[in-house]
Amino acid sequence: MNLKIKKILSKKNKTKIVSLTAYSESITKIIDKFCDIILVGDSMANVLYGHNNTHKITLDNIIQHTLSVQKGIKKSLLVVDMPKGTYSNPEKALKNASLIMKKTKCDAIKLESNKVNFKIIKILVKKKIPVMGHIGYTPQFKSKFKLEGVNKKESGNLLREAKLIEKAGAFSIVLECITPNTAKLITKNIKIPTIGIGASLFCDGQILVTDDMLGLSGFYPKFVKKYADLNRIIEKAVKKYTRDVIFNNFPKKKHHLNGTKFRKKK
Repeated sequence: MNLKIKKILSKKNKTKIVSLTAYSESITKIIDKFCDIILVGDSMANVLYGHNNTHKITLDNIIQHTLSVQKGIKKSLLVVDMPKGTYSNPEKALKNASLIMKKTKCDAIKLESNKVNFKIIKILVKKKIPVMGHIGYTPQFKSKFKLEGVNKKESGNLLREAKLIEKAGAFSIVLECITPNTAKLITKNIKIPTIGIGASLFCDGQILVTDDMLGLSGFYPKFVKKYADLNRIIEKAVKKYTRDVIFNNFPKKKHHLNGTKFRKKK
């Protein structure tokens, strides 16, 4: 087993797991210092490509961004989302997951549960492809963004789903938009770590879309805590640059490629 995955498993019930998304080398270099897991998520569909959902991201999109992210990683576990439609049957799943692993040298892939694709997880794991599961709100299969596990029946169904994913061989599982009580129930009753997003502090770890928590995406559901407002910072910087260009304050001689030749001697 991958040593990084062993480290993640060892954190269960001991130390919280920190996870964020990344799509480029530059962001990865920053967050890798602090994260345990970096996910190249299909959320790039919304964040980078302006789509209303995650459905149009292709295998090539995911691979190209992962290659960029891979350049910035030194210590984090690199997990890659499998795009919608790339694991609709066992043969396709194995072919595409193998391609992702081979081309990107990532540590694991993540796939969303549709309540019946447990066999696919089992096949991938048997072929030594580590898998992270994903239950609750699964954007590839559900169009309605709502809290899940709100009653005893829903809670029980989610627990059974999580156990089947664990039994299939997944090393961890994302719980998205799940009530605190259900998240707590699942986390206590499975041996693999749970990573929450909108699923309370009862999970073994947390993940957010980096662009959301930095105030870049414009998408801020209640479960996102905005740790910075980079939209505003960037806007101010661009406004200042615009004024400098209009009033001939940029570029100066010092900004020329050979600008040092124009500096006055002291």
